[in-house]
Amino acid sequence: MATLRKMALSAQQIPRWLNSVKLSSFMTALQLRKGFQRPGKTLLCGVFAQPHASSEDCFLQWGFRTYRTSSMWNSSQSANSSRREINCAQSTLLPSVNEPPQKTQKMPGLDSELSLEGLDDVPPLSPLQPISDEEAVQIIAGPPLPPSSVTLRDYVDHSETLRKLVLLGVDLSKIEKHPDAANLLLRLDFEKDIKQMLLLLKDLGIEDTQLGPFLTKNYAIFSEDLENLKTRVAYLQSKNFSKADIAQMVRNAPFLLSFSVERLDNRLGFFQKELKLSVKKTRDLVIRLPRLLTGSLEPVKENMKVFQLELGFQQNEIQHMITKIPKMLTANKRKLTETFDYVHNVMRVPHHVIVRFPQVFNTRLFKVKERHLFLAYLGRAQYDPTEPNYISLDKLVSVPDGIFCEGMAKASIQDFEKFLKTL
Repeated sequence: MATLRKMALSAQQIPRWLNSVKLSSFMTALQLRKGFQRPGKTLLCGVFAQPHASSEDCFLQWGFRTYRTSSMWNSSQSANSSRREINCAQSTLLPSVNEPPQKTQKMPGLDSELSLEGLDDVPPLSPLQPISDEEAVQIIAGPPLPPSSVTLRDYVDHSETLRKLVLLGVDLSKIEKHPDAANLLLRLDFEKDIKQMLLLLKDLGIEDTQLGPFLTKNYAIFSEDLENLKTRVAYLQSKNFSKADIAQMVRNAPFLLSFSVERLDNRLGFFQKELKLSVKKTRDLVIRLPRLLTGSLEPVKENMKVFQLELGFQQNEIQHMITKIPKMLTANKRKLTETFDYVHNVMRVPHHVIVRFPQVFNTRLFKVKERHLFLAYLGRAQYDPTEPNYISLDKLVSVPDGIFCEGMAKASIQDFEKFLKTL
């Protein structure tokens, strides 16, 4: 009789207890829906939140367990039920009358006795909510980015793109001198933005050891569209530039592929028209000095006037000299005039001889002066090819001191060095 009385009293507590648990489970599901579920934490007694379970799954699991509890309780009231099932149901689900009911674990700031009308008044979970030590040690935080820096070196540890560029041989200390460089490189993804461009350059014939110096000078190529780069390469190939020619041009003029097809076409047309060169000679000219396609045209136009008006060369003579020494087109105007004045007026070398040996314009003037004065001192300064003891301008400016002394001056190098001390 005492046992049946306890069971009856416990049965009267079931509705209230179930309502309380349902409300708690509902609010738990509500909080889980807001994204505050923590893996592996018990929310209520008998309700366990799986690491990847949704809030609906948690509620269904609780409903299944509640249904199973009710079934077990009803079966415990039937006749001939085993005492073991009754004790299991009582110890697992229902508190005893004589023992205080076991408290359910509650979410922080959560009251299981709240009414449904008060659900809107429940404050949301704060991001500053305390967490346990076990949860804290599972948090992995990366090193913080520098708030500001004057060097890209501080960002290498945080950027995979910068690390790989350094491995390629890119000199970040030179790139960071440009104010827009850091913002560009830090926004780039190596696999998506850089890899395909590197493959294009390698396909042209740029070696791995040449990629670093190339990208150091023209890091802005990463802001170009890959298809535009392919179009410019295809244009040069259509003008009969081979891959080897394009690779040589790109190495010597890293900004070449950054110019549009229209500009490249206009530059080729300019040199062909102004210098009156053939297509082949125009192509050979820009292969040897590709910065003619990327640099300013003002020095070129000015030097063309200097050759014709100040130095007195004819058009065909200018063509011959620039095809042999393309740098004459971009040389310093003052250097050109001073070299011509000394060779023509002091050394008495006529125009047609200078045209045959334009290398003299590509040589430092003091070297020409030193050797001419030593030859004049020895009485061997003879630059007319029709006279005996002729000294070639080409050899005068190109051979080393030892060969110059023995072959042309017929003196020892010690005599030449002593003479230079008297100047």
